[in-house]
Amino acid sequence: MSSRRRTPRWTFALVSAGGVMMTLDVTVVNVALSDIARDLDTGLDRVQWTVSAYSLAFGALLLTAGALSDRTGRRAVFTAGMALFTLASAACGLAPDAGALIAARAAQGLGGAMVFAPTLALIAAAYDGARRRAAIAAFAAVASAAGALGPVVGGLFVQLLGWRWIFLVNVPVGILVVAGALARMPESAAPGGTRRRVDPLGAVLGVGALLALHYPLVAGPEAGWTAPEVLVSAAVGAALSVALVASQRRGDGLIDLTLLRIRAFSGAAVLGFLARLSGLGVLAFLTLWLRSTYAYSALEVGLALLPLTGSLLVAGLFVARLQKAYDADVLVAGGFAAQGLGLLFLAAAGGAGGGRAATVTGLVLLGAGGAVVFPPLMGVAVSAVPADRAGMASGLTNACYPLGTATGVAAFGAVFSWRLEGGPGLSASAPGSDPALREAVETGRFELLDPALRPLARSAFSGAFTAVCLTSALVCLLGVLTARTLRPEPETAGGRAKARVSRVS
Repeated sequence: MSSRRRTPRWTFALVSAGGVMMTLDVTVVNVALSDIARDLDTGLDRVQWTVSAYSLAFGALLLTAGALSDRTGRRAVFTAGMALFTLASAACGLAPDAGALIAARAAQGLGGAMVFAPTLALIAAAYDGARRRAAIAAFAAVASAAGALGPVVGGLFVQLLGWRWIFLVNVPVGILVVAGALARMPESAAPGGTRRRVDPLGAVLGVGALLALHYPLVAGPEAGWTAPEVLVSAAVGAALSVALVASQRRGDGLIDLTLLRIRAFSGAAVLGFLARLSGLGVLAFLTLWLRSTYAYSALEVGLALLPLTGSLLVAGLFVARLQKAYDADVLVAGGFAAQGLGLLFLAAAGGAGGGRAATVTGLVLLGAGGAVVFPPLMGVAVSAVPADRAGMASGLTNACYPLGTATGVAAFGAVFSWRLEGGPGLSASAPGSDPALREAVETGRFELLDPALRPLARSAFSGAFTAVCLTSALVCLLGVLTARTLRPEPETAGGRAKARVSRVS
């Protein structure tokens, strides 16, 4: 009897530990970017891949990991993913150069997808009824708290032990989770009739398309937008995207394209992508700007971000009440509007050389807006589709979130680098330009510059950050306008949309 009682608690504890580790690794790296660039002697184009590689691998492989867990067992996939994540974390902490770190981060993303994909199914198998709903809500709260504390935790490790320990700390925790899962977590799998086939071709095409399309955004600012490698990568990405869509027309692969015919669902997926793009996509540049403008340490950057993370947690406490009073489209539009206004405050702070009141106000609005956007989107994504497709709908929308983060980092990195072109000696194509000088400025390491150049470099850096904030604010405006897709369709239209999906299945 006691063993039976312990099993759900062990499952919840182990799944929550995995969720905390995956969430922390999305945000904890941002406060260490400047230290990583300094230690590995690299520039922005390589540093931003430490964020993008994890998010791309995570998002691209999430659906495949979900299908694999349905087929082979959820505990097995969870445990294998945690083992891979732990090994990759050790490789990150021991990486001798930027290339090795990026490769290890991609492996972390693969392990993270295998850990995260079966988590809700494992909790659902361990609990019933009201206890299941309470456990899922508690898991979401724990993961949100981990994300909010990520910058502070990262800053603490970087300041006291060095940036490598933000990865190495995962190793003992990961070993304990793997051992606990093998000893205490029961196996579970989807009923035979609801299993999806594993689609290796779709997974390979998806990963290839995403990497090929992101490479031009990262390499373009330095190599030139018409450089052969940039154009070839873009063409390959477009071709792989077409091949991916063609491979999914069967309806039983990685992506069920018929779900995209439902306006509310496709709108929720696009809006989730835009929300992550405008929110977490700008975070890397925000942390670099805080460090360079205020000469903060990594820990002080984490503490400076508390207005953002704190407002996210506080606003999240009221979202359930707001959902009872307002429709999803109103809440999502309001959340995007708050984020956009916050980004305008941050742009003003950057343009003025750093106004603390404007900075704090911008961070609060950015966090509160993000807290309001996501819960309604998750609800719409699942409720807008037929019940037998809710799992795939959840997987599709969840995959959009890390892909939005990776796209934001890459796209805003291109904007940031483009704006820096006007700085002193920073144009990559200018005769006599100094690559070392450019690397120092774009990662905020002004102490490496001649004192006479520092004021101009700081001005160029602040201008680039302002351009990123204004671009992200335009993305938020697009989110406000797109939120109308979440409005309930007329009964006949909605019925026709769902009927089309049912007929295809």
